[in-house]
Amino acid sequence: MRRDLKASIIAAVAFTLIFGLAYPLIATGVSQVLFHHQADGSQVKLNGRTVGSSLIGQSFSDPKHFWSRPSATSPQPYNGAASSASNLGPLNPALTDGIKSRIDALRAADPNNEAPIPVDLVTASGSGLDPDISLAAAFYQAPRVARSRGLQPQTVMALIAAHAHQRWLGILGEPRVNVLEINLALDGTPRP
Repeated sequence: MRRDLKASIIAAVAFTLIFGLAYPLIATGVSQVLFHHQADGSQVKLNGRTVGSSLIGQSFSDPKHFWSRPSATSPQPYNGAASSASNLGPLNPALTDGIKSRIDALRAADPNNEAPIPVDLVTASGSGLDPDISLAAAFYQAPRVARSRGLQPQTVMALIAAHAHQRWLGILGEPRVNVLEINLALDGTPRP
């Protein structure tokens, strides 16, 4: 029995050192060397200061910016520590009321825009943290952004095209625009 106890203790210490210390240190080191940007949270920096992550959505409400997809996280929107969907069914009045209020806000911000509102501007994603909007959502918002900034619509459309992420391997996902990245690019766009 003493021999079994000694072997058990040695195995517990060895596995603790290997899987509790060595493996995490090696995995962290390899990820920092091979995938530094991703290992550090895909941070977006401006003038040396972190302004967000390209993986987590942020709230934008200024008409001069593209607006993000709504967030369903709590206790506040875009809470990276509480990724979740609303889990409301299609007949739930809270869901339909929320969608109606978002449609009203989009129409009020751009009353002359009679184009159909893309669904991703009025519904939250499964995580509640989606950092991207569809190209349709970006193009829908382009007239408001151009007018608010005093830019030509073609300038904003070209910026959307320049920041569009295409399907991965040409088949997976949908073309999209990262809202934080395009808004930072807009803030750096000189007026004509």
